[in-house]
Amino acid sequence: MSKEVVIKAEHISKQYRLGQVGTGTLSHDLKRWWALARGKEDPYLKVGVENDRTRKATSEYAWAVRDISFEICQGDTIGIIGKNGAGKSTLLKLLSRVTSPTQGEIKIKGRIASLLEVGTGFHPELTGRENIYMNGAILGMTKKEITRKFDEIVDFAGVAMYIDTPVKRYSSGMYVRLAFGVAAHLEPEILIVDEVLAVGDAEFQKKCLGKMNDVASHGRTIIFVSHNMQAVQGLCKSAMYLKSGKVVDIGPTDKVINNYLSREVKNCLERKWNLDDDAPGNDKIKLLSAEIILDSTEDGAVIDVNTAFDIRFGFHNNVENQMVNLSFFLYTASGICVFNVGTVAQRLTKGHHSSTLRIPAKLLNDDVYTINLFFVKDTASVLYKTEDLLTFEVVDGQRDVAWYGKWPGAVRPALDFTVS
Repeated sequence: MSKEVVIKAEHISKQYRLGQVGTGTLSHDLKRWWALARGKEDPYLKVGVENDRTRKATSEYAWAVRDISFEICQGDTIGIIGKNGAGKSTLLKLLSRVTSPTQGEIKIKGRIASLLEVGTGFHPELTGRENIYMNGAILGMTKKEITRKFDEIVDFAGVAMYIDTPVKRYSSGMYVRLAFGVAAHLEPEILIVDEVLAVGDAEFQKKCLGKMNDVASHGRTIIFVSHNMQAVQGLCKSAMYLKSGKVVDIGPTDKVINNYLSREVKNCLERKWNLDDDAPGNDKIKLLSAEIILDSTEDGAVIDVNTAFDIRFGFHNNVENQMVNLSFFLYTASGICVFNVGTVAQRLTKGHHSSTLRIPAKLLNDDVYTINLFFVKDTASVLYKTEDLLTFEVVDGQRDVAWYGKWPGAVRPALDFTVS
């Protein structure tokens, strides 16, 4: 039995004028009107450039989304992934009817609740209680329906003490907890959630993902945008990969995520800076280098699961006798922290220092990894931190002949495991 289509997008595009606020100038509007009056195509639709932030614009116009078509059925959970500027948020605004497409058509069946940014749809002068009722009314719910869900929303958001306080006095965390509680509990047929969950702490994010799973289990549709591949993989059955405003891939979540990671994540095995020029850091610490050093260079820059390697950092301590320790974080490309390890805190002389971390063979799985590095003064004081410092891929040379395919997990340590 086929499921009912609740969202159908047909060749939708969204164009913006660069460097301007509004729709353009009077002369442009007159040219557009004259073209349409003669039955011609809008002349400015032909000159828009692709939405690639890395290149200098050659036109006054840019396509944030270009010629996208898809269908979403009732009960589907779909994740939308892509780098910043890929068009994800613009697509959600089109689906939420915050803005209209420049070209194409979107057909939607059902009530939509959207959480596109912190406090979407909230009036800052109204209290939390008043905003709950206002949002429910906007969604088409009766006062009786909202009252029935009211206590559950407040309990989920954890803002009972402040429910009669104007939301302009809420912290960003309180704001997003209440906004998500309203969007998820007022029973929309379609729930659209952007990367706002990054505002909350880990406990709240887990709570939100649990609620979205609950919403999906009741046959409602969820569209979820996130840079957290683990969250997308855990929640969504399918995914859409956008790049420069266009659909690159759409299909099962695992397949689309693997395609995205293989295309977008590039190896960066060495970075060096000049102390007197562009070295990152501050008046306490300057980072001079970060590099991955292989035991053997026979295979070039290839790191295999069966080979050991070193990760070495060079830095300059600017304060004599300063207490310093390095805190190393290793993440998979999908955002899972594999481990965190730190050096012993010690007082360092002013000048150049280095630190080396040994990664043994048969520890990491075949995957793409990124490194974050913190320079810490004590347990509560960070001198300097840098994220996505290095990126490297570990490959499995035996993958093609192994019966198991890709080994599950972020690590695959060679441990003693026997049967007697």
